Amino acid sequence: MTSTACQIYTIGFTEKSAERFFQLLTSNGVQRLIDTRVNNASQLAGFAKGRDLAYFTKAIGNISYEHRLDMAPTRELLADYRSNQLSWAEYAEKYAGLLKERDLKSKITLEQLDQACLLCSEHLPDQCHRSLLAEYIRQIYPRVEVRHLF
Repeated sequence: MTSTACQIYTIGFTEKSAERFFQLLTSNGVQRLIDTRVNNASQLAGFAKGRDLAYFTKAIGNISYEHRLDMAPTRELLADYRSNQLSWAEYAEKYAGLLKERDLKSKITLEQLDQACLLCSEHLPDQCHRSLLAEYIRQIYPRVEVRHLF
């Protein structure tokens, strides 16, 4: 990594074909896909099921794959938000608190993040935990530049 900014990306797999998804990763030079979903084994995930995704990223783009539960919201937090028991602002606050409680700051380095892509299921980064996570990382490391792929 150079002394210039660290580049991280975010991506969701829904509303994308496998071709488009892997094209976005490879054309942007992603070197590591960090899966931030609490459940990466759902049958609804299609090509993006964790075990399959680890194979596809390596085979298609020589991209490493890592599932990071310490970056994922809890099932309860997601359920409360999806059932409208929490507003977006409340969800964002609770998720940020969860990242601090888990001491994520001490578990990530710029070297791990450079050219990495944060994965979740949502198509757009708006009101998605991956954008909150990217912002949390940017607060820790101001040199980080974030680019959302969709």
